[in-house]
Amino acid sequence: MIKALDQRANTILRVASELVRQQEAFLTLGVQYLRPLILRDIAEAIEMHESTVSRVTTNKYMATPRGIFELKYFFSTALNSVDGDETHSSESVRHRIRELIDEENEQKVLSDDQIVDVLRREGVDIARRTVAKYREAMHIPSSIQRRREKRMSV
Repeated sequence: MIKALDQRANTILRVASELVRQQEAFLTLGVQYLRPLILRDIAEAIEMHESTVSRVTTNKYMATPRGIFELKYFFSTALNSVDGDETHSSESVRHRIRELIDEENEQKVLSDDQIVDVLRREGVDIARRTVAKYREAMHIPSSIQRRREKRMSV
C-alpha cells in the first residue's frame, strides 16, 4: 500500500513538473503565453502512457503564481497562425477575445467579424463561427446585445 501511494505521488510530481516546464512562459508572463498542449506531449516527455497522464491530471490542482488551476487547464487545443509558423492556444485566444470586448466603449462595439480581423492581424487564423462559439462559452452577449446594454448604462 505504501509503495503504491509513493508511486502515485511520484507520478503526480513528474506530470506536474513537466507541465510547469512546458508552460513556463504562461506561469511567468500570463495566459496569452499558454502553449497548445496535449496529453501525448507530457506522456512522451515523461515516458508514460497517455491514459496515465489523463488520470493523474483529473481532479488535481496546482497552486501557481497565477492562481490555482486544475492540471487539465494546462492542456488546450491549438489554433494555427496566419503564416503557418506557430500555433496559438485556444485558451489564450479566448483570453484575447475577452480583452478586446472589455476594451470596447459605447461608440465602438466589435462584431465577431471585426474580432476575427483583429485576431488575424495579430497572427491568429480563426473563423467567425469559432469566435462566436468562444464568446458564447464565456457568456458574452452578441455585439448587438452589448451595444444595447452599453446605451442603457449611460
